Amino acid sequence: MNPTSPRTLPEPHRAFLRGLLETLKRDERIVGVMAGGSYLTDSMDEFSDLDLVIAVDADHYAAVMNERQEIAALLGPLLAAFTGEHVGEPRLLICLYDAPLLHVDLKFVSMTDIDKRVEEPAVLWERDGSVTQALKRGVAEYPMPAPAWIEDRFWIWVHYGATKIARGELFEAIDFLSALRNIVLGPMGLRRAGMRPQGVRKIEMLAPALGEELRKTVATYDAADCLRALRACVDIYRKLRSVQTESAAERAAMEYLDAVEARCGVTS
Repeated sequence: MNPTSPRTLPEPHRAFLRGLLETLKRDERIVGVMAGGSYLTDSMDEFSDLDLVIAVDADHYAAVMNERQEIAALLGPLLAAFTGEHVGEPRLLICLYDAPLLHVDLKFVSMTDIDKRVEEPAVLWERDGSVTQALKRGVAEYPMPAPAWIEDRFWIWVHYGATKIARGELFEAIDFLSALRNIVLGPMGLRRAGMRPQGVRKIEMLAPALGEELRKTVATYDAADCLRALRACVDIYRKLRSVQTESAAERAAMEYLDAVEARCGVTS
């Protein structure tokens, strides 16, 4: 395994990686193995999962994809696994191993696509330096919506959230508030703090002041509290955005929010 493995890598994770590398080296179709996530930032603990990318020779990629479950089963006592279509990544196999319980993400990537990535991975093992060379073809770019993309949508979303609260669809409203944190507030705040804008992942540790602010956006199953949390989302967004001029959409959405608060007997 890579001698520069992180200091915080727990021993069960380290042992699993040793076995995984020894197994995959014997498959000539596998060209290399990389690690991402908290492995890269040396911020792992006993609760961390392993985010691994398995580079596959392009000529054998289709066959390896068909055998992913069987390959995963060779790496340890596999309890369950499913593919990652729900997160827009069908190349991903999400696995749960036993003894001890360990969450491992295995993303199988063809060598022709290895330059397209969201982070610069740590190469744990490779054949003849081929993975390192392939990575040089591109630069990691983590996806983040442009500020204008968010501004175009935010006030429509605020109106939508207010309608759900006014109608009494509070489960829907609570889910909506969570989506605003994950899609807008968390990523914008993390980017401002110089961090990777990955939702609200580890925000309590990476940006504690922002995490404290976001507590205000968490609502209980109560219309008045959902309205309070929605207004907190607006306040935080206004602090984070670069737009200074109030748009017609913003003005209308906030007037609607005021009206819903008045209907519910809430004073802002």
